[in-house]
Amino acid sequence: MAFVMETCPLGSRLRPPKLVTGAGHAPAAAAAASPEPRGAGHGACLRLGALRAARPRPQPHAPRAAPRRAPRPHGAMALSGRAGPPSRRLTRRFLFIFTLSLSGTCLCYSLLRCAGGALPGPERRCLPARSAGAKKLLQKSRSCGREPGEPGGAAASPWGRSRSGEPAWSGPRGAGQEAPLAGNGSGPAKLGSKRLPQALIVGVKKGGTRAVLEFIRVHPEVRAVGTEPHFFDRHYERGLEWYRSLMPRTLSSQITMEKTPSYFVTKEAPRRIFNMSRDTKLIVVVRNPVTRAISDYTQTLSKKPDIPTFEGLSFQNRSLGLVDTSWNAIRIGMYVVHLQSWLQYFPLSQIHFVSGEKLITDPAGEMGKVQDFLGIKRVITDKHFYFNKTKGFPCLKKTESSTLPRCLGKSKGRTHVQIDPEVIEQLRDFYRPYNIKFYETVGQDFRWE
Repeated sequence: MAFVMETCPLGSRLRPPKLVTGAGHAPAAAAAASPEPRGAGHGACLRLGALRAARPRPQPHAPRAAPRRAPRPHGAMALSGRAGPPSRRLTRRFLFIFTLSLSGTCLCYSLLRCAGGALPGPERRCLPARSAGAKKLLQKSRSCGREPGEPGGAAASPWGRSRSGEPAWSGPRGAGQEAPLAGNGSGPAKLGSKRLPQALIVGVKKGGTRAVLEFIRVHPEVRAVGTEPHFFDRHYERGLEWYRSLMPRTLSSQITMEKTPSYFVTKEAPRRIFNMSRDTKLIVVVRNPVTRAISDYTQTLSKKPDIPTFEGLSFQNRSLGLVDTSWNAIRIGMYVVHLQSWLQYFPLSQIHFVSGEKLITDPAGEMGKVQDFLGIKRVITDKHFYFNKTKGFPCLKKTESSTLPRCLGKSKGRTHVQIDPEVIEQLRDFYRPYNIKFYETVGQDFRWE
């Protein structure tokens, strides 16, 4: 197949190209050589043609082949599918590499943050907040490089303050301590660990145990449970882990304590406490057994006004002077009987006896002995007490953490019921041999006679 292009002079009629076919292209050659008749008013056209190699005509319904593209020059790169000048191509290449690097960096940072990993970098420090508002804002805006369980950043001192104002240790844990629990995000982390008590106030009821507990809690090295757990006499089947959960969080340098006065008269308590720890220190607050029994009855009467009289409960036969030792108020005052059970498991060196009478007249002196027994510095002194004439016993003065004096509750210091002096004398005679034996056993004369 060949195309014949004709060039005509200006003003001549343009003729379409002629399609020439044939084996030898003879007709086409002839047509190209023969002159075209001239039209009226027109000059002759010079026929210029060039025969090109004819290709086979495609079938009517055959798909047309895709045209070939010219080969791209070596080294050319077009991001948008087009080739451009070298400077533009280099700019596009730089932008592509920069965008890819930035995307990779953001992705790695996001993965590290989601995984909770610490990013390497210089140590972060916090500026101290000068006001409460600034402190809250500082806590909301940044974490100040705090680790879980630390009150401050890495540069902070390991000693902090707990919510109660007592010192709290954030450094390495001592042996046997549990890991400190992190806070819930709304406040500082809780520090220290819950440990089984190293010292117990085991007795006696109405002897002054609450006063000793409240006084000793002033000491910064002592933490104590406020309520009576009654673990070794009522809830022993719940296990030591349940008992531990009741304890306050303490540091390795602090002493954990609790008081339950009924332990002293519970036969199983000495063995159970020994099984927990044979090194447990025991504190027993004792008082004149007759006065103690009257105080015990006064408390019971305030709860049960319909109970029998004190005289009726104290004696099986008053005319014969036969005391009813089955009544709990009488039985508790037989101190030496109960002490024998404790001496089977603990030596006297691990039991300290506090005088309930001296606790009223000389609270600083008695608490000084308690501090010595616990092996802690004498911090509680005369400056911590004042005598409350209304209640008839000493109270704690104002402290740094309290704006008001601290006295025992309304249930303490009740006015005792009036008892017949003859009944009191009969009870003194009953307790006298027990008291003397008790003095000899503990090596201390409480002068209750």
